Amino acid sequence: MTAELVRGQNHTLPQTRLEIRVSAGSPVVAGATLGDENGTVRGVEWIAHPGAHRLPGLEVSRQAAAGHRLAVDLEALPDEVHRVTVLLALPTGAGGPTRFGATAAPFVAVTGLDGTEIATFTLTGLDAESAVSALELYRRQGAWKVRAVGQGYAAGLAEMLADQGLAGAAELAASIQEAVARSLARSAAPPPPRTPEGDRVRHASGPSDAHPPTAPQPQPTAHPSPAPQPAAPAHPPTGTDPGTQTAPAAPTAAGPINYAHPRRQHAAPPPPPPAAPPAEPGQAPQPVAGDATGWSMDERLYNQIWGMFEDLARAAAAYRSAEDFAESRMGQELDRSLSDPRNRIGGTGDRAREEARAKRDELIARAREVLDRDLAQLAAEAAVVEPALPAAYAGWDNPVWHAHRIPMELPMALRIGDLHLPERTDLRIPLLVRLPLERGIWVDSGRTASEAAALMDTDRLRRLAMETAVLHAARLLAVYPPGEFSVHVIDPAGSAAGSLAPLVDAGVLAGPPAAGPGGVASVLAHLTRRVDLVQMAVRAGAADALPPDLDTGEQLLVVNDFPHGFDDRAVTQLRYLADEGPPVGVHLLMVADREDASAYGPVLDPLWRSLLRITPVADNHLADPWVGHAWTYEPPATPPGSRVLEQVLAAVTAARRAAGR
Repeated sequence: MTAELVRGQNHTLPQTRLEIRVSAGSPVVAGATLGDENGTVRGVEWIAHPGAHRLPGLEVSRQAAAGHRLAVDLEALPDEVHRVTVLLALPTGAGGPTRFGATAAPFVAVTGLDGTEIATFTLTGLDAESAVSALELYRRQGAWKVRAVGQGYAAGLAEMLADQGLAGAAELAASIQEAVARSLARSAAPPPPRTPEGDRVRHASGPSDAHPPTAPQPQPTAHPSPAPQPAAPAHPPTGTDPGTQTAPAAPTAAGPINYAHPRRQHAAPPPPPPAAPPAEPGQAPQPVAGDATGWSMDERLYNQIWGMFEDLARAAAAYRSAEDFAESRMGQELDRSLSDPRNRIGGTGDRAREEARAKRDELIARAREVLDRDLAQLAAEAAVVEPALPAAYAGWDNPVWHAHRIPMELPMALRIGDLHLPERTDLRIPLLVRLPLERGIWVDSGRTASEAAALMDTDRLRRLAMETAVLHAARLLAVYPPGEFSVHVIDPAGSAAGSLAPLVDAGVLAGPPAAGPGGVASVLAHLTRRVDLVQMAVRAGAADALPPDLDTGEQLLVVNDFPHGFDDRAVTQLRYLADEGPPVGVHLLMVADREDASAYGPVLDPLWRSLLRITPVADNHLADPWVGHAWTYEPPATPPGSRVLEQVLAAVTAARRAAGR
């Protein structure tokens, strides 16, 4: 699986014979320097560039081009070499751009000799820089790794070489540019943009294009595992189940995310609507709702939400990596400056510290400017997208619910909350899960689930958890065609009567909430029988042989206060439904405190891990494996005093009556 790196991130190299492929929006000069165990470049003989393109174990291009392939054989490098740094620079006097900010962000991939990508890095956030240290291959404890660097230099190639400690950097930089100018070879034309099917159209000022993560999906655990299933981190924003399922279409680890709707044709979808022209020349285009590819506006919005999640993750990761890099660089500079005991006190030491801190602050400030720009663009996009969302993707405060009509076709996904990062808490990305559900949901009613939950009264927390479950059940009922979705409830002690009142009063449940051991056993036996019969019919290819009284629509089982009222047999049936139910249309929505189930020991751990865990209060337990962010999940809620829930359930009842169900 390809590792998509961000600044400062590293990845182990599984082989030593490699290609480094560079793709840029305009011709660039590519080179590489060799460093010893301290990262020092010992002389010009340790630099591969167009004027001296071959070193032992290393070969670079002899011309400026928009595409490069650098050959690296790590085993053939001299024993003293512990680092290979790949450098990119804009050629001077060629009539092209003079800064990277004026061209498309360079893309670098480390591949095997067969072209298989091992790690990739898109150098976003560059502006006035005309040279950049793209990435480095380094030896650590006998193994080679690759690290994304992305350090730019406004003064160009000379400053970059001087930063690596090379004497005569200005003279060498001039000779490299002269060799490029003398080259008779033609620069390659820029490669076509990397736009895998389903990838959204990017805004000019937003994060650069790149392959979507293989699978961000928020996990059912409170820590990155990996995990965003983000269905998007639950599928965070788009997903199949938080954490990631990346699905914004349930992705697989072996390839890019598949955004195709299961019932759609596989031909290429029509292009997205054109972006609005910028207000003034040079400005970024104004955000447009539905600017991703897709067969319908719903599908375009779905893919756009995933793109927004991806962009927010990249922007935050780049900023955090820049902060770490700045701190690390300051430490290295201080170590070099103060390695001589004579410089540790007095004016020399003080100046060294001040200069190092000033450089660190400058790097962080520049990174913050880029982050603020990207966040502002995303906030503007969110302001346009949110009002345009269909009911299945919209928050309960969206006016679309007041005119909602029960659809005749199942939507692609369902919103189960929002996600945000601490860099900007008011920038919320809808958390979508794909439909039909690919796994169940566990609404955690325990006070040990988070710090916020620990501060709440137990009864209030459990009430909030059940109210959250009711909102999810109501939304599912509202987006499924009439008669194609049924909700069963197990409430052993009847403690959730108040929270369940909207569903009961509207008459949308398949039957009264089951209470007591007998009620629990009856509902579980009914759903277990349905799973068994449908599985046998599917395997035998005999769907017509199903009993006429069997409801073949999707089924949701809401369980409150688990494991109260459950004996060993009931627990076994519940685990069976969690494992075998989703493929044949039976899904779980658990409302429970894991601590209450601890008496069953490890027998319930598989159940806990198989479900998407969400909370009735805001909590940052959803993690994506792509960049390791801890996303704060905001549960759904209706506006205070609103009767939108009752209105939606009334529409469900009316649609069922009209359909004769």
